[in-house]
Amino acid sequence: MRTFGERIDREDEFYRRLSDKIKNDIRVAIPGIVQSFNSAEQTVTVQPVLRERVREQNGDLSFVNLPLFLDVPIIFPRAGGFVLTMPVQPGDECLVIFGDMCIDAWWSNGGVQNQIEKRRHDLSDGFAILGVWSQPRRVSGYSSSSAQLRTEDGATRIDLRPGEIDLVADSVKINGTPIGS
Repeated sequence: MRTFGERIDREDEFYRRLSDKIKNDIRVAIPGIVQSFNSAEQTVTVQPVLRERVREQNGDLSFVNLPLFLDVPIIFPRAGGFVLTMPVQPGDECLVIFGDMCIDAWWSNGGVQNQIEKRRHDLSDGFAILGVWSQPRRVSGYSSSSAQLRTEDGATRIDLRPGEIDLVADSVKINGTPIGS
């Protein structure tokens, strides 16, 4: 007969393993690198940059690459009839977040939709937030005293400070009708 201590330890181990399994099956977010960009569909193909640790049938642990995430919708600031667009390129880093539910019906049709499948935190329900970067790709000359829209090297930029707008570029084009014409 098992002692009380053995019984508690076995129950604790069971719940610890169950908890680990549940946590290992939930997807929340993972950094990735853009492999390609479809500007017509506004989706990216993303290579996840962290390998998954798995237990082989023989009990050994190994690391495996996750598959490419295909047709991932991109996220840029957009509201009130305005949108900020950027020329997404292969090699750009991003953060892929996973929807709580299947996004397929909403993605295809917009508006309020029913789930097509009952799935949660699935790798196929990701959104790519562009603009996240690793330390080797951090922005040089980052301005902590102004808002900037700029190239990564800072050579071309719009710099906004209270009462001041500074345009820096080899060429500045202004199109429109002059005021008072």
